[in-house]
Amino acid sequence: MGILMLKEVNIMLKNWPVAACVVVALSSVMAGCSENKDATSSEDATSAVTSSVLTSVGRWISTDTSDVMQDPQTSGLIEIDGQLVTIADGSAAFEQQRKLHFLDKDTATLTTSSNAFKLATRVRRSCFSDYLTNAPDLEALASDPSNPNVIYTVTEDATRTGTLSTRCEKKYQDTGSTDYPTLLVRLERDENNSVTMTHVRPLQFPTEFEVGNFPNDGIEGMAMAKNGTLYLGLEKDKAGQPRIFSLNITDDFWQSTDFAVVNEPDLSVPIFDAGSHPINGLALYSGEDDNNFLLAAARNDNEVWVIDVAGKVETKRISMQFNVSADNECGEYVMDNASIEGLVVVEDTLWLINDPWKVNYLKNIKCEAETPRYEAMAPLLFSVPLNNAWFQ
Repeated sequence: MGILMLKEVNIMLKNWPVAACVVVALSSVMAGCSENKDATSSEDATSAVTSSVLTSVGRWISTDTSDVMQDPQTSGLIEIDGQLVTIADGSAAFEQQRKLHFLDKDTATLTTSSNAFKLATRVRRSCFSDYLTNAPDLEALASDPSNPNVIYTVTEDATRTGTLSTRCEKKYQDTGSTDYPTLLVRLERDENNSVTMTHVRPLQFPTEFEVGNFPNDGIEGMAMAKNGTLYLGLEKDKAGQPRIFSLNITDDFWQSTDFAVVNEPDLSVPIFDAGSHPINGLALYSGEDDNNFLLAAARNDNEVWVIDVAGKVETKRISMQFNVSADNECGEYVMDNASIEGLVVVEDTLWLINDPWKVNYLKNIKCEAETPRYEAMAPLLFSVPLNNAWFQ
């Protein structure tokens, strides 16, 4: 483990976004050193927890027929044509699954949902067609910078509906992780906004990465850089640590149906002595001189980690508090469990969406008027302004 050190980082806010933000001072701060997980390097990298808490006030996402979305289990967030786009995971209400959901960020309103994803012929004929048709656990979204109509998603837990034929099981048994392989899925929208699963490839984690077999603690965050590097955030490995892997999506990447073997880039991802500290979402921010930073949603820690892809800037752990401003007698209150699982940068604002954690979500109820919303497992939309200090 890295050496623990104390460090204060003052966060100065610039420009309020649509959602109100406040800063609450903390009395002390603990910064943890993170060892580089790349097997070829033994150099340690530091990370620092901010000495203040950035508070974002969330808004319930409404629809044209309801004041909230009903149990969409929103897991991932991207931006398309000025709208935010999210996806439902395998535990969502059935009518929410296998669709893209488009949100007006200014009003926190669901504007439309796509069709239930169609399967291209090559996907229907693949080993994974049954699972992808029957409530797949889709986690995370990433936009392809080279084609605005192409989107990537990834599967996580296949224990409920994932089965393989004997032939397919033999072909794809060496996953390096779970029994049923993690699947990277390519989605494409047409001019009618119809969405098709055009390609699928299973992911392989090299044995030396020691990822472990955790069906519900897999890849939950993705972000793609302009050079075709797709980053994948893992909740935890065999040692209980969060990890970030990568793939290079080349022009011929989808011509193969073999395993796509992930790499591990040299990133300063925090390492912890104990506890559960998963990565549950990823976003990419391109700063000055096109310097890329990954922003990782650390759900259990109520933090956003700012990670310099080039490794020149110390990783920062932005402490956050999530509030709700209720349009009833409840007023504004602090959430017990927000469970952020999607984030995206749009201009100078970081947008975040939560995935209601079913075993914990009702703990947020502070007064009776809010009970129906939490019982509906309704998500909230949050935003905070980007701070230049995060990237320096």
